[in-house]
Amino acid sequence: MAKTQKLSPLARLIQELKSDQIRFQMVGMAAAILQGVPATTLDTDLWIDLPERQYMRINNLCLKLGATILRPTVVMLNDDSLVNFCYRIDGLGNFDTEYSKALSLDIENQKVPVLPLKSILKSKRFMMREKDKIHIRMIREVMKCARVIKK
Repeated sequence: MAKTQKLSPLARLIQELKSDQIRFQMVGMAAAILQGVPATTLDTDLWIDLPERQYMRINNLCLKLGATILRPTVVMLNDDSLVNFCYRIDGLGNFDTEYSKALSLDIENQKVPVLPLKSILKSKRFMMREKDKIHIRMIREVMKCARVIKK
């Protein structure tokens, strides 16, 4: 495994979650971007496989890494990047169901479970916030391109 001091704060957080045997998966637009969606996002969303009432366990882990707690489910890492911890994702199956579909993608030489575009799209359709409407179009275009390339 990569040395802790050479990792970005997000990669260190991922390493700590794995070390503490806390299952998680990257979701939201950060997950979509890792899969080729040309977008930007203000934060990284991590779906945590713990009951929401155990959020302090995650916050304590983040504090140990030098993060600042902004809200019970949001931290600012020491490079000023934001991480939002989700304990359920509306419009999808439970954590185990979605985790079984997760892709294993690389972040700084660490394999990270990532929610596939099809599931991200399903969640965004369920939420249908203003920003989701734009994200849905972008995700659809990437999925359409991927189908054309596979032919």
